[in-house]
Amino acid sequence: MRSLKDQTMVLATRNRGKINEILTLLKGVHVDIILVSNLGLSEPRETEDTLEGNARLKATYTASQTGMIALADDSGLEVAALGNQPGVATADWAERHGGRDYRFAMRRIWQALETQRAPFPRRARFRSVICVAWIDGETATFEGVVNGHLVWPPRGANGFGYDPMFVPDDDTRTFGEMTEKEKSRHSHRSRSLQLFMQHCLNNDAPTVA
Repeated sequence: MRSLKDQTMVLATRNRGKINEILTLLKGVHVDIILVSNLGLSEPRETEDTLEGNARLKATYTASQTGMIALADDSGLEVAALGNQPGVATADWAERHGGRDYRFAMRRIWQALETQRAPFPRRARFRSVICVAWIDGETATFEGVVNGHLVWPPRGANGFGYDPMFVPDDDTRTFGEMTEKEKSRHSHRSRSLQLFMQHCLNNDAPTVA
């Protein structure tokens, strides 16, 4: 696979939580990162019906518009008792007048589980798909998954999105109760980025510890 070592790459997301997490996880690797928000580029509509499709759409669009290698992430929460919803519509479940409200979204998920009288533990998983796109159209995708269960009420003020209601299998705390470094030991995005670094940065991947 083509190496990105010592090259420049556009990070194709405007989600501040994702940006902070990705930049932290990529700290120390040999690649220069430019934020797409600094380039004045419009956002493409996420029209695909899979995480893989939307990650590829965002990465290829950004690469074609900037003439630079681009990296994009699409991620979602899949709740077993809800048929793996919200999944690709994870952000849409938080949409309200005036923007996204994840407290509202977490309550919406829990109410759906209550309506279905879903058994405990209420199993769920986070999935992250990273796509890197080169300017000649070549792409590569990397997936990370973390399994766990949901709790109510939400716990913790850290992280972002649905983090305060998700407990990974190998811990008793929600992502919202963990520090950024602690979350990186478990998270789906950490796992997809580790694969990306191993394959695209000549195994120049820092160990998450």
